[in-house]
Amino acid sequence: QVQLVESGGGLVQDGGSLRLSCVASGSIFRVNAMGWFRKVPGKSRELVATVPTLGSPIYADSAKGRFTISRDNAKKRAFLQMNSLTPEDTAVYYCATDLQVDYGLGLERRFGEIDFASWGRGTQVTVSS
Repeated sequence: QVQLVESGGGLVQDGGSLRLSCVASGSIFRVNAMGWFRKVPGKSRELVATVPTLGSPIYADSAKGRFTISRDNAKKRAFLQMNSLTPEDTAVYYCATDLQVDYGLGLERRFGEIDFASWGRGTQVTVSS
């Protein structure tokens, strides 16, 4: 099993920036695509962005133009640079890996929670108005 640990969350003002990090350990052979999801109370986790081992990332519409996902394959880390944050971005952000479907499906439909098998515990991001 893969262990994922997120860091970098916190409190930021409207319009501010944060950079989230995620590091993988354990059964790292299962680390393929890496993704960031977020969850607000009363809703299921929703995709923010994913990036394959090699290739182009996929972003949710809400993240396009503001967030950038990247990864360091050698260090088994993923990052999410978040700019121009708004209160609507307030959520717990989760790192995920061990994608169970072909990455190309992400170009046809939005990845959901069920598509990833390994999850971190999350890091809180709060954007104040």
